[in-house]
Amino acid sequence: MAKIKPGQLRIEYFKSSGPGGQHKNKKFTSVKITHSPTGLSAVGTEQRSQAQNKEMALERLNIKIDRLFRKKKKRIPVRMPGSVKEKILEYKKRRGKIKQLRQKVKNEEW
Repeated sequence: MAKIKPGQLRIEYFKSSGPGGQHKNKKFTSVKITHSPTGLSAVGTEQRSQAQNKEMALERLNIKIDRLFRKKKKRIPVRMPGSVKEKILEYKKRRGKIKQLRQKVKNEEW
């Protein structure tokens, strides 16, 4: 996990929207945390508690930052074995012959 320094975070509190009545409309319970170096942000609005929303937002931000800095595995190119290539070519030849037999016979050939 990448370590985040508190000085790199910008925390904003705001009123959340949606159902919840008077408590949600009056209190600044929602939290938005922005990581300054990367510009990533996460929001927590589900709980009625500001502290719980802050924890949720921090967890989400940590997950986003981990994804950003995770090293991707090298792709290993895979070659098709020669026997498989031969089988594919045989199948194509058979299909071509079947398609030729499906064509209508012209009157000139009679």
